Amino acid sequence: MTTSSSLTEQSPLPCERGPLSSSVLAVLRGERDRADLGGLPDADPYGDDLQLALHCCYEPHYRGFAGVPNDCEWDPALLTARRELEQVFEHALRSDTVPGSDVAAEVDALLVEPVDARGVSHHLRRDGTLWQLREYVVHRSMYHLKEADPQAWVIPRLAGRAKAALVAVEYDEYGAGDADRMHSVLFARMMVELGLSDAYGAYLDSVPGATLAEVNFMSMCGLHRRLRGALIGQFAMVELTSSPGSDRLVRAMRRLGCGPDAIRFYDEHVEADAVHEQMIRHGVLAPLLAAEPQLASDVVFGIRASLLLGERLSDLLLDSWQDNTTSLRQAVDVG
Repeated sequence: MTTSSSLTEQSPLPCERGPLSSSVLAVLRGERDRADLGGLPDADPYGDDLQLALHCCYEPHYRGFAGVPNDCEWDPALLTARRELEQVFEHALRSDTVPGSDVAAEVDALLVEPVDARGVSHHLRRDGTLWQLREYVVHRSMYHLKEADPQAWVIPRLAGRAKAALVAVEYDEYGAGDADRMHSVLFARMMVELGLSDAYGAYLDSVPGATLAEVNFMSMCGLHRRLRGALIGQFAMVELTSSPGSDRLVRAMRRLGCGPDAIRFYDEHVEADAVHEQMIRHGVLAPLLAAEPQLASDVVFGIRASLLLGERLSDLLLDSWQDNTTSLRQAVDVG
């Protein structure tokens, strides 16, 4: 059975976090016919205000916001604002990552975990508390409640073997035809088991810009054909590194006494992503680069930008937890 969360549920409009998000939200509410992004040159490209504004521009392409008309998805004012926000975000990512084109070396590096690796899953497995685990799940809910949706946009932009293999991976993400085994549904069940709300977008006001930036990067790459190589790189990074991290999270949950519905989501990823690793490497990347070798630098950019954003979020969580404070903008209630 699926959770009580509706499959067509929309999230409420969030609270503003600054002039950029305030202006975009005003357009969504029908209060303005254009967004005033005058403060954009001085905005932090990874900060709360810009990332929330960008999230609000992307969400109409997913389920949309409650009370906002569906036709706002293609509102020229919203698209214009999105383009300006994206330019700042993408420029920052390209400035903060080293360019490269050796995809094979990049993939090989992903498959090697340093002995002294530091990360959220390592901390949770060894020393994490239940409240920290719940916080981590809240952060991850911004993507996992729509898992695989951003990557689905790249399907019509591929061809041949690369397209077929990526569709096969996506088919697994969507439960191989069984709605109750969709990864987004398994994640929602985990949230309920942990005493959290499984409502779509329930924690949008709680998560910081660092959390939104990871998902916004996927959306940006998915919605631009020119960034199809970057989206494949992002997807490769996730699928090639997910299995060991998922195993650590399963161990953490067992140590903390979590129930089977909590453990099932990451337990599923231990095996599934180990298989997906091979499918992405040999089924997607190899034929894609054979057909379009000019995409190699974009694939590397997608990998490195994803790693950068992941490290920024990881540092935020670990630094907050070291100080015994919440990594969220506001603490969440636990049922």
